[in-house]
Amino acid sequence: MTDIQTLLGDEAETLLTHQCQTIPAQHLHLPGPDYIDRIVASKNRTPATMRNFQSMLAQGRLANTGYLSILPVDQGVEHTGGASFAPNPIFFDPESIVQLAIEGGCNAVASTLGVLSSVCRRYAHKIPFIVKINHNEMLTYPVIYDQTLFASVEQAFDLGAVAVGATVYYGSPECRRQILEISEAFARAHELGMVTVLWAYLRNSDFKKDGVDYHESADMTGQANHLAATIDADIVKQKMATNNGGFKVIKCGKNTEKVYTQLTTDHPIDLVRYQVANCYMGRAGMINSGGASSGSGDLAQAVRTAVINKRAGGMGLISGRKAFQRPISEGVALLNAIQDVYLSKDVTIA
Repeated sequence: MTDIQTLLGDEAETLLTHQCQTIPAQHLHLPGPDYIDRIVASKNRTPATMRNFQSMLAQGRLANTGYLSILPVDQGVEHTGGASFAPNPIFFDPESIVQLAIEGGCNAVASTLGVLSSVCRRYAHKIPFIVKINHNEMLTYPVIYDQTLFASVEQAFDLGAVAVGATVYYGSPECRRQILEISEAFARAHELGMVTVLWAYLRNSDFKKDGVDYHESADMTGQANHLAATIDADIVKQKMATNNGGFKVIKCGKNTEKVYTQLTTDHPIDLVRYQVANCYMGRAGMINSGGASSGSGDLAQAVRTAVINKRAGGMGLISGRKAFQRPISEGVALLNAIQDVYLSKDVTIA
């Protein structure tokens, strides 16, 4: 097992012993082996959707824990293939992506229609597929940031995927259209028995003020999570909160001081607890993103993110670039280290 305490370094005590005094853990619907029976079965989901959700939770090293470790590789579209795969060109080949997810003990692999359809007959029965159905793209000039449907729910269903994923850029000029498109797509996915995963990202250049990036503020990402749950996302992917008070600075929406005095503190676990609370107190599972690869510190950073997510009440981690932009053996080790956090009985809910 990974030496979690050593990797956390000077933060070990504060991250491993902290107890939330804001939103009590007993108010949350926490991940667990019975998550489908306890939480999902009370929703209006079809038996096929519950079966597909269970197939994800029953896969990989985290099987039957209620937690998820997902490998997402859609960066070939979102960031360009060259920028994404130059550190490890074998990942231009979709088979390498799926093999890394399997060897890394992941619950599922998330990628584009093209990536997953190109290898579906060989691998769709070996690891659950999540087809990302909309994307930004990097050839439009001047550069724009918009999510466009690249695939249909039916195409994802036909290649054997158990889930569809999509992004909404909340706060962007195009977000109302994206909300409508993805709400309709998620409704169709549930009709076909598929799980829905929403990348609930903020996107607006005005969300950066005085050197602070409020795309990662607890209050604003929390509201994005709430909107994601509103359009029936089963799983919400969100950047880990690193600050707070975005609504105060940006001066949009309606707010209350109680968010900052009673529902959050400056502690990273409390900030993420607020993100989880906005996912209907965990009735929609929240997974945090692993972020970009920064080099030698990736392992420690990934473990730190997993500890905060788990102790806050999250459902897991979705980590791509930290895993595939390095040699396969190191990528597998990083994914396994993340999973060790969720397997550890010493890392408990705060």
